[in-house]
Amino acid sequence: MALAPCGAADLGRMTLDVHIRRDLGGFDLTTEFEAPEGVTVLFGRSGSGKTSIVKSIAGLLRPHAGRIVLNGRVLFDGEARVNLPVHERRFGYVFQDSRLFPHLNVRENMCYAARAGRRGASDPGSVAELLGISHLLNRRIQSLSGGEAQRVAIGRALLSGPDMLLMDEPLASLDGARKAEILPYLETLRRETGLSILYVTHNMAEVARLATHIVLIEAGRAVRSGAPDAVLTDPDMVRALGIRDAGAVLPARVAAQHEDGLSELQVSGGTLFLPSIAAPVGAQVRVRILAQDVMLARERPDALSALNILPVRITAVRRGVGPGVIVQMQAGSDRLLARITRRSADALGVTEGAECFAVMKSVAVSQTDIATGVQNGAPAQDVQSGSGLP
Repeated sequence: MALAPCGAADLGRMTLDVHIRRDLGGFDLTTEFEAPEGVTVLFGRSGSGKTSIVKSIAGLLRPHAGRIVLNGRVLFDGEARVNLPVHERRFGYVFQDSRLFPHLNVRENMCYAARAGRRGASDPGSVAELLGISHLLNRRIQSLSGGEAQRVAIGRALLSGPDMLLMDEPLASLDGARKAEILPYLETLRRETGLSILYVTHNMAEVARLATHIVLIEAGRAVRSGAPDAVLTDPDMVRALGIRDAGAVLPARVAAQHEDGLSELQVSGGTLFLPSIAAPVGAQVRVRILAQDVMLARERPDALSALNILPVRITAVRRGVGPGVIVQMQAGSDRLLARITRRSADALGVTEGAECFAVMKSVAVSQTDIATGVQNGAPAQDVQSGSGLP
């Protein structure tokens, strides 16, 4: 079920340009980036300034200088003394907590937003169906789970008729089960509504499943931005991204569903077998593979329990001060990362340009690391996650 766009026409071509500076009291927020169409993720560690940036964009926090422009419309210009109020900026804002009106039920919360929103916004029934909350419309807010409340909050933001959604760590307050519940709805949100999204998180799994563009924030500054595969595999960015989340996300097509409970996926570098994925044959998916789950072999191994073996060429080797090494590899048109010990790297002769094999266990890939419902032709390019050097 596709919804009509919730705001102005040609939402898919929306672009947000941000150039702002603000002294936050011992913390200098000075950042500059562009958020193109799709899902732009502001990624960075807690305390790096991501929420302050989003609040400045929304009009909840006034920068001391700079300029914010949405699709050619100036929202803030310090020099020209332009500072549009929140309600004129046309953003739908989803906070970390739902912030629903406790005295209204689900239907009344959503209809309130629809009444206050712009003309041309989607109707509450369609939005409720999109988010899987049609059966909750008569429920009191106090009876909702955290995941249900966040879906209602997203619906309320959609019904305000925004030009763009701002989502400030919407899953941060949820446990693992509730995150798994809501992620599929976020994956389809952009495709079904046509809205671009600025999404804030410090969780790499969310980046891997949702991002079409990444802005890496460190100490109040945008230190790098661009396509996920370019940003997350940049050797100069690995320290800012974090070691434990190092990995890659590969675009794939479901080639077969086997009777023994394995799904066969076709990637550019070969074939992967994973525990059963709830997607039909032919479906496009994205699969996150952690660097710590990838082994290397100079010759193709046999008599091995691991089912996934891809021929690769080593494109970069980064050694830290510790015993670990991060290896970047080309597998077809995709990139993989492996995290191995310095001893193993020396024993294998791991150097740039070397040909070898990447070995991955099927059961190492969690269902939460698989994005289904990826739209054909969408910019679901391989997402490479970097890591801090070990």
